[in-house]
Amino acid sequence: MAEHDNPTFDDDSTHSASTFSSLRGRQSVRATFKLTDSCIEAISIVAAQLGIKQKSLFDHLFSDTNTLSSIARKFRNARLEASSHRIQKTYVLSRGALVSLEDIAKSFNAPRDALIELSVQRLLPIIDRERRRHATRKAVFGKIKKHLTEGRRLLEEAFAELGEEDPITDRMGAAMGVYESAYRHMAAFLEKSESIERFEPAGFNKVEIVFEDD
Repeated sequence: MAEHDNPTFDDDSTHSASTFSSLRGRQSVRATFKLTDSCIEAISIVAAQLGIKQKSLFDHLFSDTNTLSSIARKFRNARLEASSHRIQKTYVLSRGALVSLEDIAKSFNAPRDALIELSVQRLLPIIDRERRRHATRKAVFGKIKKHLTEGRRLLEEAFAELGEEDPITDRMGAAMGVYESAYRHMAAFLEKSESIERFEPAGFNKVEIVFEDD
């Protein structure tokens, strides 16, 4: 019996260790980077437009080790240009994503902050797509606003001609209450997304770096 018990115990230990390692990798940590205004804004825009946390965005970018290694390989033995203006920004990301970023940066002697900027630049097509969608949303929202104004006018007429207690007035009032709430949520979303209108992708298409001698 003892000979059969040991393999089972070993399997459980391996599974437990693997599970613990996985959980540790998903543990949230804070890390401070020095990034350009455009990079910081791009991160914020993409997360807001896709409705995800910035932590999830970093996890997606840095967990793709093949792509990250490919980027780092092109910038082996490089350093950031000292004159480039950068801002210290602290983000929350998973321990696994941070370890992946730092290990690859170290392996290729590539600047960590540059790898972040270059990774975020991969999101520019998403921003371009969302800018067009944002313009369409605003156009549709303009029509919704006109429709809401007409609904308010109809409700006022119902109150005046049928009275507050009439079933038609009551149901119309309930419907308009839902409409008003939805309108406020749509307006808040568009206001939150205004930064995408000011973002200039052309100003975020390069990273100022200097290559060192091997």
